[in-house]
Amino acid sequence: MLYKRLGGSGLKVSALGLGTNSFGSRADEAASARILHTAIDRGINFIDTANIYSATASESIIGNALEGRRHDVVLATKAGLARGDGPNARGSSRYHLMLELEDSLKRLKTDYVDLYQIHTFDPEAPLEETLRALDDMVRSGKVRYIGASNYAAWELMKALGISDRLGLNRFVSTQTSYSLADRTPERELAAACLDQGVGIISYFPLAGGILTGKYRSGEAAPAGSRAATNPGFTRFFDENNLALGRQVSGLADKLGCSASVLSLAWLMKQPAVSTVIVGATSTEQLEHNLGSVELPLDAAALEELDTLSRPFRNGEPFALYRLS
Repeated sequence: MLYKRLGGSGLKVSALGLGTNSFGSRADEAASARILHTAIDRGINFIDTANIYSATASESIIGNALEGRRHDVVLATKAGLARGDGPNARGSSRYHLMLELEDSLKRLKTDYVDLYQIHTFDPEAPLEETLRALDDMVRSGKVRYIGASNYAAWELMKALGISDRLGLNRFVSTQTSYSLADRTPERELAAACLDQGVGIISYFPLAGGILTGKYRSGEAAPAGSRAATNPGFTRFFDENNLALGRQVSGLADKLGCSASVLSLAWLMKQPAVSTVIVGATSTEQLEHNLGSVELPLDAAALEELDTLSRPFRNGEPFALYRLS
């Protein structure tokens, strides 16, 4: 396994991380535990979850499965998106974050998380309030590092500026949608991260499966796929996206690998990226994607992938989660 520093911190994370939003929904508890144990056995140490995944079931499953293996992983969770209908059941206020951290710790069966992330920017909570709350969490020992998620470049820079001015712990990472089908972070965010020592944690690295080439225009989604279990996902079936999936599959065939392995390997080569989180609903799927860590990509392959995906620098983000 390849390990990289998480931004400018001293923390080392696996180049391929495990996303767990399927735990408790598309993968039951037994399957999720097998996936998690396989990931750890194969050297993956970055495990990413959130308080809202599968209505909190993801955190609970991870807590059960990690008993006796807690220190083998860098455990990351998030808070900030809606957990209910109440006026304080969302956002980045001290009130909400403190409550959610305690609940996450109970479900995860641990007394600390390695990386606590704000799931999205909150336009109503003062950033100073949010950052002071996060700093208090670090000082209490319940959180080791802090990160952002779904922040625009200006929002991230504003937060870093406040932390620097007040002498607070600063974000070491930010999560964003980033893939061959979504290169919008390269417009501003990636450069800001490189300049400020913030590591990008890329989610949707396969564009929800589109970059595997398994979705074809006019054909039914494969059984068990994200689009089959969540029909709303077909809103991403833009012909440009599907065409890119076919083109990446064609290049992968020439290189003797799968489109998913090729797409993940390309993303790992991007200089601002610290880790690429990919989900799995079976150990076989996870084992397959692990091939991306060791896939060699020469200059010609990288140039072709850059050419194929260049138009996706200028569109809309593939995914962006914000408070309404």
